[in-house]
Amino acid sequence: MSTATGPDLHSPPLQQGDSIIAAPALPEIIAVPKRRGPVLTFVRRHPMIALGGALLAIMVMIGLFAPYLGTVDPARLAPSRRIRGPSGANWFGTDMLGRDIYSRVMYGARVSLTVGFSVALLSSVTGMLIGAVSGYFRLIDAIAMRVMDGLMSIPSVLLAIALMALTRGSVLNVIVAVTISEIPRVSRLIRSVVLSLREQPYVEAAIASGSRWPKILARHIVPNTLAPLTVQATYMCASAMITEAILSFIGAGTPPTTPSWGNIMAEGRTLWQAKPFIVFFPAAFLSTTVLAVNLLGDGLRDAIDPRLGKRL
Repeated sequence: MSTATGPDLHSPPLQQGDSIIAAPALPEIIAVPKRRGPVLTFVRRHPMIALGGALLAIMVMIGLFAPYLGTVDPARLAPSRRIRGPSGANWFGTDMLGRDIYSRVMYGARVSLTVGFSVALLSSVTGMLIGAVSGYFRLIDAIAMRVMDGLMSIPSVLLAIALMALTRGSVLNVIVAVTISEIPRVSRLIRSVVLSLREQPYVEAAIASGSRWPKILARHIVPNTLAPLTVQATYMCASAMITEAILSFIGAGTPPTTPSWGNIMAEGRTLWQAKPFIVFFPAAFLSTTVLAVNLLGDGLRDAIDPRLGKRL
């Protein structure tokens, strides 16, 4: 008896109507994409916001924990150790009075960040109120915008210097002077947004229904100005920190007893060629902080209006 080990070569050919039983197909392997965490997804979609926010968070932590990060008292004088380069005892060196530059830079972050955040907040709130009311009422717009135009005709730094000349040097006076110079830009921005929002159908419907103007501004107009206002606030924060450094550099800002990045650079400018580290370290921290705020602002602008970012 023989057994068949292969296909039957003598089997009759298939006729029309015969059924064919197909072999069962192998199950397909579906590749499941790996899930990314919410943090990685956010970083991938908004890298500029992530980078700018991380750098700014580091600077904020430096300012908050300056007493613990500093090696010695920033106001402590040590004439025997004056103008010494970076070392293990003084990481960033010492200035003309023997003060530790590293500790002064750490404490200087407090002044710059306080001025930047305060100016951004006060300018945003005041400018939003002026711009919203001016854009909604034509009579107030004709008066308020002429005042804003007069303030904008003066460069912000010169206006801040003139205001500081009327008062004594302090952090509070610097905040007030820089805020006054930034308010016109915010009010003009919000006014332009309100002028377009005022003609929208939902605003006209609110007016026709008898809603009073405070309710219309609070519910229908002001919330729609928060997106551009947030982006503008980041740029004002960076501009305020630069202006504060300029005022302190020329002696019109914070007093010399208060450590700030502008004061440290002003004290080391006469020794720039011989001892550049006195100016380099505070300038590097100031540049990094301003860069972080600008990156955050650019990222927010692209996230709010991606088409604007592509055009730019």
